[in-house]
Amino acid sequence: MKISEQTVLVTGGGRGLGASIAAAFAKEGANVVINYYKSKEIAEELSKSLGNRVIAIRADVRDKNEVHEMAARAKDHFHTGITTIVNNALIDFQFNPLTQKNVFELEWDRFNTQFEGSIKGALNTVQACVADMKKMGFGRIINIGTNLFQNPVVAYHEYTTGKAALLGFTRNLAKELGQYGITVNMISGGLLQLTDASSVTTEEVFGIIRSATPLQRVTTPEELADTALFFSSPWARAVTGQNLMVDGGLVMD
Repeated sequence: MKISEQTVLVTGGGRGLGASIAAAFAKEGANVVINYYKSKEIAEELSKSLGNRVIAIRADVRDKNEVHEMAARAKDHFHTGITTIVNNALIDFQFNPLTQKNVFELEWDRFNTQFEGSIKGALNTVQACVADMKKMGFGRIINIGTNLFQNPVVAYHEYTTGKAALLGFTRNLAKELGQYGITVNMISGGLLQLTDASSVTTEEVFGIIRSATPLQRVTTPEELADTALFFSSPWARAVTGQNLMVDGGLVMD
């Protein structure tokens, strides 16, 4: 299915990386659902700026009922089920090396917050959309990961562990859903320059990344969004269960 024929759900799509992904799909002519939780005005303004094939819908990805309602609203609006999911939502986390708690200070609740955002959020979107994907014999599920669990420039324990678990979920989904024409992949950028979450990252950390990266620069949200287009395109029809590093070569796997 061409990207222009797809209906794409981008969770956490109102700002940061999600906004770049939503814009990339809109530019290719897809129907786009911008999911947001708190950033109503920003998400609705972005939706208007991207054209009449884009809609902003509020839902907490951790709430199964809200996610199912969002999928139903999108289907009613576009008269087609969601074909493509980009699980991008980030719950209550910023990449601040100065305030990150060390292992002696961490509380389990902080891990639970990230597990719920990464795993429960992805489970809810898949369960809300997979029935339509199976009927169409087509689906694309793209999970946003991180290279930090392979190269922890800063020990962001709870965030990194949640994303590592998401890779396991990605590969199990790929195994189970491939028979229905549904591919499931992960895109792992590093600390991107610049998103809302990385706006508090110090220049020292960005400098370390830049100097250790073969391309000698920090990856942008727009560059990662291009990879989401690839995984959704016919060019990636035989690719599933993969974790693609999009970080300028910082991690070579």
